[in-house]
Amino acid sequence: MADGPQTQDVHYRRPGWFTRNVLNRAISALARRGWSFWGSRVLETRGRRTGEPRRTPVNVLELDGRTYLVAARGTTEWVRNVRADDGRLALLLGRHRKTYRAHELGPSEQVPVLRAYLKRWKAEVGAFFDGVGPDSTDAELAAVAHRHPAFRLEPASGVARD
Repeated sequence: MADGPQTQDVHYRRPGWFTRNVLNRAISALARRGWSFWGSRVLETRGRRTGEPRRTPVNVLELDGRTYLVAARGTTEWVRNVRADDGRLALLLGRHRKTYRAHELGPSEQVPVLRAYLKRWKAEVGAFFDGVGPDSTDAELAAVAHRHPAFRLEPASGVARD
């Protein structure tokens, strides 16, 4: 699953109370009802300790005919769950469920993905990138890439679970 580095400088910015208890819940509730804001979905992973489904709202990036997820806050619980479950995940919107296999990108592969992600969602996530934005140089984006895991998603309908 992981094509890129996993253990460099582990970085994570925990969301505040308002984000966890109000924004994330509202976005998740709307996505469960089939409403998406700028590509939002509910990401479902298998908990690495319990095996139980874990859900969190995410922004899904479509770029050049491919689908990507970026962990703007860093090595989040969902990132750890995806890595532990060999890249298996599902994206939910209303009653629609699509299963994927995630392939982690290396820093050089991340540059165009991070640029497109920041171009679309900088107002929402820009604070997590320490001054790096969509107009930053490739070198500046590459320098922060290891702090923001990114995954290319490949459709995996029927991905078997243990």
